[in-house]
Amino acid sequence: MGKVTGFLEFQRLSEAAEPPQARLKHWKEFVLHLDDAAASKQGARCMDCGIPFCQSGCPVNNIIPDWNDLVFRQDWKQALEVLHSTNNFPEFTGRVCPAPCEAACTLNINSDPVGIKSIEHAIIDKGWEEGWVVPQPPAARTGKKVAVIGSGPAGMAAAQQLARAGHDVTLFEKNDRIGGLLRYGIPDFKMEKSHIDRRVEQMKAEGVRFRTGVFVGTAPPPSHIPNLAKETVSPETLSKEFDAVLLTGGAEQPRDLPVPGRELKGIHFAMEFLPQQNRTVAGDEVAGQIKATGRHVVVIGGGDTGSDCVGTSNRHGAASVTQYELMPQPPEQENKALTWPYWPSKMRTSSSHEEGCERDWAITTKEFRGDEQGNVRALVTARVEWKRDEATGQMRMVEVAGSEQEVPAELVLFAMGFVAPVASVLDAFGVDKDGRGNARATTDGEKSYATNVPKVFAAGDMRRGQSLVVWAIREGRQAAQSVDAFLMGSSDLPR
Repeated sequence: MGKVTGFLEFQRLSEAAEPPQARLKHWKEFVLHLDDAAASKQGARCMDCGIPFCQSGCPVNNIIPDWNDLVFRQDWKQALEVLHSTNNFPEFTGRVCPAPCEAACTLNINSDPVGIKSIEHAIIDKGWEEGWVVPQPPAARTGKKVAVIGSGPAGMAAAQQLARAGHDVTLFEKNDRIGGLLRYGIPDFKMEKSHIDRRVEQMKAEGVRFRTGVFVGTAPPPSHIPNLAKETVSPETLSKEFDAVLLTGGAEQPRDLPVPGRELKGIHFAMEFLPQQNRTVAGDEVAGQIKATGRHVVVIGGGDTGSDCVGTSNRHGAASVTQYELMPQPPEQENKALTWPYWPSKMRTSSSHEEGCERDWAITTKEFRGDEQGNVRALVTARVEWKRDEATGQMRMVEVAGSEQEVPAELVLFAMGFVAPVASVLDAFGVDKDGRGNARATTDGEKSYATNVPKVFAAGDMRRGQSLVVWAIREGRQAAQSVDAFLMGSSDLPR
C-alpha cells in the first residue's frame, strides 16, 4: 500500500450531508461525495492486511484494496477501470448499498472500518464528471438474440454484459421507464433517476434495445404491484424469437398482514406508496396519489423499505411518523469478536430516521380500527417477547400480558419485506419453483442460472429472493456469463 501507516494517522471521515430541516424541503440527493484530498486520505486508511476480507464481504467481489490505493495516489482513471471491472453500476451501489464490505474490513476488528462506500461514490462521480464513462460496443456481433425480462439492477447488468459480448439484447420492462425497483422503489432523495438514465443511454450505444410498457406472461400481476404495461408478450413468442431468455423480474410479492380491519381504506403496501412519489418527482400526474400530508402515519417493518416510507412521509408533511418492528431491538454495537467479518445485527439509524420518526421494537399489530366512512383511524398493538421453545429449540413470539395499546393511524404502510416473485410470470414459462416460490436455478456447475425450461435462465431476486442491489448486479453478471457460454460454447465474460 502507498501509505502503510495511514490507518494509524487518519480518522474515518463520513460524507457531508445537508441538514434534515433543509433536505426535507426537496426530493434531491443530499449526500455529497468526498473531495479529492479527503478521498485520498480515506484511501490511505486501507491497511496492508494481507487477506482483503472486504473483497469476500462484497457480493460482486470488488477489488477494493487496489482502487483504495489508486485513489490515495490520485490515479482516478485507473481506479475507475478497476471499479468497473467487477461492478457495472457503482453509482447505484455507492448510494444505496449497506456496504457489507465495510463490516468485513480488517480494520473493523478494533477500529472504524475504511470508508469503502464513500470512496466508491467519489470514484464513479468523478468518472462521470471527467467523461471517462463511455459506451463499450462489441468488436463483432454473434448473431445470437437474447431477451432479458425485467430491467432492475440484475436485468441491466446482464443486458450490458451480454451486449458487450456481441449478442443482440432486448430488455423488456412492464413499467413505462427502465430501472425496476431502482426507478420505482428507491426514493429520489437516496438516488436520483438521472443515474439510471445515463446508463440507459450508454447501453443503447452498446446495442441494447429497450422495450418498456411490455408485460411478459399470460395473466397480469396483482393490482397492488406496479404495472404500466400497454402490451403483453407471451413466453411462446419469446421462445420463437430469441435464442435465450433470462428472467430477472425481481421479488415483487409483498408480505401481507391479514388481521381484523385489513380491508379499511388508508392501509397500503409500501410499493403502492413509494412508486407514486417517484412518478410525481419525474413529472407524471398521479391520480389519487397516496399522501401522508397532515396524517398520522404508521410504518410496519423496520428495514430499508420502511425507512424509505419514513423519509417520504416526512417530506409529504405528515403529522407524525411511527415505525414498528416485530423483532427485538438490536444492540447499539455488535460483538465484533463474534460477528466479524460477517454482517452484524446492530442498531442502525438511517438518514430518514434522523429527519423525525418514533421507533419501537418487539411490537405486533393485532387489529385495525376504522371510522364510520371506512377509513383507518387507529391500530391496536401489543408488546411481545421472544422465548425459546424447549421442545423444538425455536424462538417463539409470546404476547406480553396487559401491553395492548391503541395507536392513532390515518395511513398505514406495510414494509415487511417481499416473499416471492410474481407467480404468474414463472407459471407462464413453466419454470419450477423452490420452497419459497422463487425460480429454481442453481449457481453451480455448467448450467448455472439455467431453469428446468430449455434456454430459459433466471437471476436476481426472482431466483434468490429479496436481497440487495449489489447482489442483483452480481447475479446479473454471472447469469450473463452462463447465457453467453450456453450460446457460444464458452465465455470470456467475467463472473
